Amino acid sequence: MFHCYLLRCSDGTFYCGHTDDMERRLAEHKSGACGGYTYKRRPVELVWNDAFQTRDDAKAAEKRIKGWSKAKKEALIQRDWVRISELARCRGLNR
Repeated sequence: MFHCYLLRCSDGTFYCGHTDDMERRLAEHKSGACGGYTYKRRPVELVWNDAFQTRDDAKAAEKRIKGWSKAKKEALIQRDWVRISELARCRGLNR
């Protein structure tokens, strides 16, 4: 099983990633062990994740979500599918 996940960083930004071990990866983000984007933006909070059968599917979801606006990511966190659809139509993109 693979996961795509969204973290809310302490500065209000989001970080999207994928992993095959959600618990381990979240601990790495929280401790700063993985460095990168989230290192200076700790603490981070897991606000959304979903499971996928393949790594390719999880990576595809990550790539798609990274292209979304902050408003669309907030709608995802709330699982507001109507709002996600509205935001996609407003931009004229299926992102």
